[in-house]
Amino acid sequence: MSIVVQGVTKLYGEQKALDNVSFEVKTGEIVGFLGPNGAGKSTMMKIITGFIPASSGEVHINGLEVGTDNLEVRKRIGYLPENNPLYPEMYVREYLGFVASIYKTGIPKKNQINSIIEVTGLAPEQKKKIGSLSKGYRQRVGLAQALIHNPDVLILDEATTGLDPNQIVEIRNLIKEAGKEKTVMLSTHIMQEVEAICDRVIIIDKGVIVANEEKNNIYSIIKRPKQIIQVEFDKEVSESSLAEIGNVRAVSQIKNNIWLIESDGDEDIRPSLFNYAVNNSLTVLSLQQQQNKLEEIFRELTNG
Repeated sequence: MSIVVQGVTKLYGEQKALDNVSFEVKTGEIVGFLGPNGAGKSTMMKIITGFIPASSGEVHINGLEVGTDNLEVRKRIGYLPENNPLYPEMYVREYLGFVASIYKTGIPKKNQINSIIEVTGLAPEQKKKIGSLSKGYRQRVGLAQALIHNPDVLILDEATTGLDPNQIVEIRNLIKEAGKEKTVMLSTHIMQEVEAICDRVIIIDKGVIVANEEKNNIYSIIKRPKQIIQVEFDKEVSESSLAEIGNVRAVSQIKNNIWLIESDGDEDIRPSLFNYAVNNSLTVLSLQQQQNKLEEIFRELTNG
């Protein structure tokens, strides 16, 4: 395992930010680390990266214990904090050279800089001062400093905060590429980001892990209908007549002639809805099958 967290608790005075948290992240896995504001995400990431100590418990990175092998652990981790602290007065190449010199990897510094500039798409801006860059390019610089020493583990805290949709896609692609060779732990509030690039989802709430599942299994941890159909007819129909359709569990009217039909059966109810329309001289104006969304799971698990 690349990351092993065992019974980690973090206290700030009497406030318990993390409460006996345990989880593992496999080598080569991209994990989405989710939670509402104040849930303990950033605290956990700072403990994993060795920036703050845990009150109790242990964290291991590639077999090294963070508390006792702090410097060795940091060599193996690339970290992009939420506020992406950079030196605005430094030029991009100058800054990356400074970061590369800190890690002392034994690789020629110029080679490291050229390679990471190409990987992160910074070539057009490499001779500019960081302070003059757009938010998107500053995030690229942040990713570049996290990747420049070729770490085994990448910890990203809100890597796409404040970016426009095009920039989000660009940074997301960079993360996906990094995830082909590295273990990535990604904290974000953007559910589409998790659904697009993550293999597994960990949800934390009030300092406690409330879900830790493969992405494809996360949708089954709360009771949801197997099928949710939104259908619109051209005429009025009664709720009672829709409820009599086979395998229908619940019926609710959204507005006018638009209905939400829920089913727990394994059989697809869409043919039954079309037959219902034909038998009642109705025209189906639209029919959409809705998917269970990660956002709904998140709200269900963190709203209490």
